Amino acid sequence: MSDRSDPDDEVDLVVSLATIAGIIDAARAVGELEEEANNEDVQDEEVPDENDPDALADTLKGLIDELNEDEQAALIALTWIGRGDYDASEWDEALRLAKERNEAGTAAEYLTNMELFGDYLAEGVAAFGYSIEEIAR
Repeated sequence: MSDRSDPDDEVDLVVSLATIAGIIDAARAVGELEEEANNEDVQDEEVPDENDPDALADTLKGLIDELNEDEQAALIALTWIGRGDYDASEWDEALRLAKERNEAGTAAEYLTNMELFGDYLAEGVAAFGYSIEEIAR
């Protein structure tokens, strides 16, 4: 049995693919900057915002905070699917549990503290047959 759902049986991911792609791009950029910051002793002082993983992480949290509760829960559920906690056929269950997880409204903090968040989210979307690389930005 495949992890991908039947294309004739499309699932509503709740969040637009363009929004998801933007969040994935930001999450991956944060991860890259954090890795660079850990590997470099000196940063270019002339462009601190471009090299500041904390500032970029705050921007990413802002993107997630702007989403409504259902969209935030969908991001959590997609991330769990991408991480392998659930498969695409368990979407409804993952989404229900993600809504419970996000009752306190802490989705941004929860997701951005997850190592490999962007990659997990991309894998979650791929489980439904979508390629983030093909989404127009």
